[in-house]
Amino acid sequence: MSSLNDPKKRELIKRRNFAFRLNIFFFAVFIIFSVLIVRLAFIQFVEGSEYQALKNKNSEVTNQIPPIRGNIYDVNGYAIAYSTSSQSLYYELPTKPDEDEVIDLASRLADVFKQYGAEELSEKSAEEIVDDMDVGFDIHKEEKTIMNYSTRPRRLKTDLTKEEIAYILEHIEEFPGVKVVEESVRKYSEETIAVQLVGYLKKFNSASNLTGYLEEKYNNQNVLREYLDQEYVGFDGLEFLYQEKLRGKNGTMTYPINALGRIIGDPVVVPPVKGNNLYLTIDKDVQLATEQAILDQIEYLKTDESALYNKSGVNATTGYAVAMEVDTGKVVAMASMPDYDPNIWEGGASQKEYDNNELFLSNGTITTSYSNHEEADERKKHPSSIVPLGSTIKPLTILIGLNEGLITENTTYNDSGIFYFGNDNSRIRNARGRGNGTITAFDAIKYSSNTFMSAMIGEPLSRQGQEGLDLWDSYMKQFGLGVSTESGLPKELSGLINYTDLESTGSILSSLVRASWGQEASYTTLQLAQYATMLANKGKRLQPQFVDKITTFDAETVEEFEPIVLNEVELPDSDWNLIHSAMTQVSKSGFDDFPYVVAAKTGTSEQDVARQRVNNAVFIAFAPVEDPKLAVAVVVPEGGYGSFGAGPIARKMFDAYFGFDDEAEEEAEVEEATAN
Repeated sequence: MSSLNDPKKRELIKRRNFAFRLNIFFFAVFIIFSVLIVRLAFIQFVEGSEYQALKNKNSEVTNQIPPIRGNIYDVNGYAIAYSTSSQSLYYELPTKPDEDEVIDLASRLADVFKQYGAEELSEKSAEEIVDDMDVGFDIHKEEKTIMNYSTRPRRLKTDLTKEEIAYILEHIEEFPGVKVVEESVRKYSEETIAVQLVGYLKKFNSASNLTGYLEEKYNNQNVLREYLDQEYVGFDGLEFLYQEKLRGKNGTMTYPINALGRIIGDPVVVPPVKGNNLYLTIDKDVQLATEQAILDQIEYLKTDESALYNKSGVNATTGYAVAMEVDTGKVVAMASMPDYDPNIWEGGASQKEYDNNELFLSNGTITTSYSNHEEADERKKHPSSIVPLGSTIKPLTILIGLNEGLITENTTYNDSGIFYFGNDNSRIRNARGRGNGTITAFDAIKYSSNTFMSAMIGEPLSRQGQEGLDLWDSYMKQFGLGVSTESGLPKELSGLINYTDLESTGSILSSLVRASWGQEASYTTLQLAQYATMLANKGKRLQPQFVDKITTFDAETVEEFEPIVLNEVELPDSDWNLIHSAMTQVSKSGFDDFPYVVAAKTGTSEQDVARQRVNNAVFIAFAPVEDPKLAVAVVVPEGGYGSFGAGPIARKMFDAYFGFDDEAEEEAEVEEATAN
């Protein structure tokens, strides 16, 4: 019988195999422990001193310190935007805000502000604090409001007093979610000077437009690595455009630490390099005069029953104006009105603040800005800031006609007030259908004849077919219409050209006839100002300049700017002189007693909006005509006739620039003193 079938023998074999495996296991354990013991002995007696040295070895940890942002001044050194160091109070939004707890916290903070705050800043109610918390409900309203679900801390107050800080920190357990933070705060002039041009700041981690801009500009990721997520950076306007100049360089704070990560000494601080300052070309006094002039004119158009043509401007709610120096391209005023208080951006605007000011954030002189109506459906019934030029195009139309040999200085035309064209006898009329009789190119500008432009330039150009249309387009672009002004400002539009869309206009003939007197294309106010400057200086298209110089934080000049000529159109002096002379004869409201001779062109641009035709007031001018120094452009959507709706604004801009308003005030003071 086989041994495998013997149970006793099978059991004996199993025991022998188990004993063998057990011996192997104990032997392996013995080997492992032997190796460990040998290794521990080697570490203790051979490498011990080396590890002891590593234990005692110190290392460092470095934290970045964001720089202090440079300031922005007007051309005379008035602070428009500036950075200050401040102690601020922030509220961190809980996952599920409890209404009773939020209201109780706001009430206690209001008491602290009232008792310990600076007198001029202490009057902040619990209701206002709840609004700043932005948690989606309101003490004095039953309904819920929209909450900004961003996790960013909400700033409740800045410029805390020492007493406020001491009390809050001493009783911090009574103020859950509240913390005191030292920060560099960006402040803006309370006079709201060119706020859309200057722009505002946002935290770097939410400023995707800036990161894209920097990547494209520098083609280098390293420039982005210097930025800190919670650092405030330029998001729009000049704050954005000159971000790298204004920012400065990071500092560092380096702490010595031991192997356990504990700080074991004083930090080594490398202070940040402060950012550079910008001195703008904007003149505070001219800017504020321009802003107020727009607001006053809008109010006048709405309320003065005796005003000439008042009914045509009664729906105006917004206005835009730019003043540019003729020889340099320096922009001394750029106003998009109404504007807003940019200090809402301190610490980040709440949803409520953003909603209340959304209509005013865009710079309407360079991009689309809408009418000042709360309801979106109502805004659709009104024109935006980008409007046709109307008759302000006519000086250029005459220059084209002269240069292309379509007319001469002495060419005459019988202006009956109506011009018919095309197979369907389409009709063009002068304003109010007025006929001017036999007129020349000079008279066509003086009387603003639509029919002269159509019959003598628009229609003859159309006979050249596509070449004529391309020729017109070429002249427009040479004069800055339909191309960028090269200002560099974010969101700038190059205009809306319709005359090349033959499906919309019907034909090349229709396109050129209507374009010749300012229809079939819409442009920005800055483009209009650049064009007016080019008329004034006889053919030099200047890049708009907004910065006069850049200095260090301590006022050492780093960079100064010279005029940049983008392109030049050479025409005979006789052509330029003709349009200058004719523009002095244009009827314009508000200039009767102006000390200088002004060259101007008014425009009443027609626009169809929501199946209704509206008239936009457009105005360009430069002075003095014999040696132009300043050119201005004004647009008042739905302002009616250009002379009446926009001209008075331009007059106040000239007064402020040349100092005539100051002289008038001084004369009034002298007269009053004499009378007394």
